[in-house]
Amino acid sequence: MTEATIRPPRRRRSRSEINPLDYLKRPWMQLTLFLSFLFLYFPIVTLVAFSFNDSKRNITWKGFTWKYYEKALNNDSLHDAFVNSMIVAGTSTVVSTALGAMLGLALHRYRFPWKGTYEGVAHLPIVIPEICMGVAMLVFFNAIGMKLSLTTITVSHIAFTIPFVAVVIRARMTGFDVSLEEASRDLGASEWQTFWHVTFPYMIPGLVAGALMAFVLSLDDFVITFFTAGVGSTTFPIKIYSMLRFSVTPEVNAASTVLIVITLSLTLVAMIVQSRWAKGRQQ
Repeated sequence: MTEATIRPPRRRRSRSEINPLDYLKRPWMQLTLFLSFLFLYFPIVTLVAFSFNDSKRNITWKGFTWKYYEKALNNDSLHDAFVNSMIVAGTSTVVSTALGAMLGLALHRYRFPWKGTYEGVAHLPIVIPEICMGVAMLVFFNAIGMKLSLTTITVSHIAFTIPFVAVVIRARMTGFDVSLEEASRDLGASEWQTFWHVTFPYMIPGLVAGALMAFVLSLDDFVITFFTAGVGSTTFPIKIYSMLRFSVTPEVNAASTVLIVITLSLTLVAMIVQSRWAKGRQQ
């Protein structure tokens, strides 16, 4: 037997040397992922499929049709509710993104007494149940004598989404190199110029992600909106809920599918914007 035919024993790699992506090649992991995605997305796929079902009861498949999308688009009350949701979501997103960005930047950069307590209180809307948040906002508006309307819904959504934006911004700023700001000031830039030309561009991916999260949370919210909505301020989720109280029709599925498509489209747009921004910064 020659030395060329003698092979050294194969050393077994330790767990620290294994690439996490290697686990995806194992059958048990692939099966687990498949079952997880099936559990999460099969109800959504079913809802979208039955929105094209040519059946009023929507129990069995009767055929393909677009007529329930036409009914949903021609439903004036559903259209008004969708417009209300877009107004609330758009307004609350702009305000909560600005305030959340300042909060996240302040929590990352500055140290002050009772910072831990302040941070915990600021992030309470993330951990407390939405029903508690809704009741608290309702009591607050009644205490100050404010009539329930789209304004109260918007204020509630701003208070609810600010912590989410702050968390995203703070996570984004964790990898920021402070020496870039120091170099900018050494070259004669003011505090505002340093922020606008150095800090703010670095925050853009976090701002996009935080704004998207705030918009989606506001657009999809039902519990808080249910407690803070008044007469004539029905939003899209509340309108769908009122339609579900009678029966689950293909029209309801069609309206829900439109909301899903809007959410996915916004997510795709945000991903494209972040990708192009990252490529532009590298060039």
